[in-house]
Amino acid sequence: MGRKVIIVCDKLFDRIILLASLLFFLICIYAMYDAAMVYYNANDTSVLKYKPDLTNPEVLREISEDSIAWITVDGTRIDYPVMQGRDNKEYLNKDPFGKYSLSGSIFLDARNSGDFSDCYSVLYGHHMDYGAMFGALDEFKNKEYFDDHRTGQLITVGGKKYDIRFFAAALVLATDPLVFHPTDATVEALLAQLSGSAMIYEPPESKAGLQLIALSTCQDADTIDRMVVFGVMKEIS
Repeated sequence: MGRKVIIVCDKLFDRIILLASLLFFLICIYAMYDAAMVYYNANDTSVLKYKPDLTNPEVLREISEDSIAWITVDGTRIDYPVMQGRDNKEYLNKDPFGKYSLSGSIFLDARNSGDFSDCYSVLYGHHMDYGAMFGALDEFKNKEYFDDHRTGQLITVGGKKYDIRFFAAALVLATDPLVFHPTDATVEALLAQLSGSAMIYEPPESKAGLQLIALSTCQDADTIDRMVVFGVMKEIS
């Protein structure tokens, strides 16, 4: 009787180990698939067919009603539509077409005006590997890289085009009351803060009538540090 109990227990234990191993294997497969999908979504270039120029800015609306502009940073992989949600969480894990995606979208702060008429606008994007999304912002810590990648463009769905010239790169806490409250910030206050805290800062040639833009991405999942690159927007007629 005792021997039979031991045999039954051994078989039960073997089955538990087998099931646990199978479950672990399935979890690993799912994790690999999930990582592959995140990488794929972050590197999907099919959205480039919606990139507008001044003759067809309304093509942005074919992506979504929330698509308000297109941002390009020359010499980088930053070449994406800009979304604006009802709040700053909506496009954290949603692609421009409204589908769930861990790589999210590039989006304008919900408090900013969607036509980029504010004196200061903030764009957010995830920090993805290989320079995808806003992963390339990390490179701006390097002065040589910064100097070689100081230009970009933004085209709005309303048909406005802005040239962008970057003038500062800074590590900022996500709780910074000035940088991340765009409708409360003033150009003068931002420039004063950046002149004393930015790792790279080259003041704009003129402070009169400036429109500023900031591109922000996280540094690490365990910190509230943000890498932010600041630029001057100049409308091109």
